[in-house]
Amino acid sequence: MRMTLSSLLKQGVIELKEAGIEDADWDAWCLFEYVTGISRTEYFCDRERLCEGMQVKRYQELIGRRAAHVPLQYLTGEQVFMGLPFWVNASVLIPRQDTEVLVEEVRKYLKPGKRVLDMCTGSGCILLSLVYFCAPRYAVGADLSKEALEVARENENRLYQKGFLKRGGKQDVVQSDLTEQTETIEWIGTDMFEQIRGNFDCIVSNPPYIASAVIETLAEEVKEYEPVLALDGREDGLFFYRILAEEAGNYLNPGGMLFLEIGYDQGEAVAALLENAGFFEVQVKKDLAGLDRVCFGIWKEREEKKGSAEHV
Repeated sequence: MRMTLSSLLKQGVIELKEAGIEDADWDAWCLFEYVTGISRTEYFCDRERLCEGMQVKRYQELIGRRAAHVPLQYLTGEQVFMGLPFWVNASVLIPRQDTEVLVEEVRKYLKPGKRVLDMCTGSGCILLSLVYFCAPRYAVGADLSKEALEVARENENRLYQKGFLKRGGKQDVVQSDLTEQTETIEWIGTDMFEQIRGNFDCIVSNPPYIASAVIETLAEEVKEYEPVLALDGREDGLFFYRILAEEAGNYLNPGGMLFLEIGYDQGEAVAALLENAGFFEVQVKKDLAGLDRVCFGIWKEREEKKGSAEHV
């Protein structure tokens, strides 16, 4: 079956709208571009051109899956995060813009040449973004899911292959004044801190934080297709924050910092967990929508009161 480019795209938009897909026009176009490799300029210059039969079949297949609410990113296999392209599949959460707030906050404090741990690393988007922007000397991504770690390793390899990272260091074009190099990136399979050894200057985490009962209320794309293991924060959503607050200090150098992504209604509770565990100068930062998004604190250096944490 052969169709013109315009009729194929129109068919995709109609099917997605009928399925109740919120961004039907955008998603139909993204899949169209993914299948055909045609840019918008090329499309508008020659929209009545006939499309190859295999492309028609492939596009209709993907539109059908998107109409069934399979996330767009799982269909194209890619999501841009912090300006970097990350490969994703159903083994990992799709990187979200909200999480960029976490990375941006860490960037304010994490100096080149330090040691950083990303707990519950998933696709590795947080850790690899920090490698790209901050050049830590030693970077560890930890996760319970073997499948997620495979995705993270693949993202590391792809970023090297595409020139965003280079072996033995980060690209000079990012910030020319960074002379430190990332010597080692390591991916560790572990149930939280069980297999973690050594101390770090910074621990960052976007843990599962949705209360179990709330998961069923989420959008179909999330509750049906994204990994529950990466979503479920147990009864009150705070299960993993308790572990992080209680155990992170055992793996932080004095003056090291713990950074956590949090739910919009968890700022006060997570801040209290950190303070009770011995962190000080605990802060909660909001995202662009004005909602609590990041909580962080400094580990045991009260006697020196280096509050700005510029040493981290």
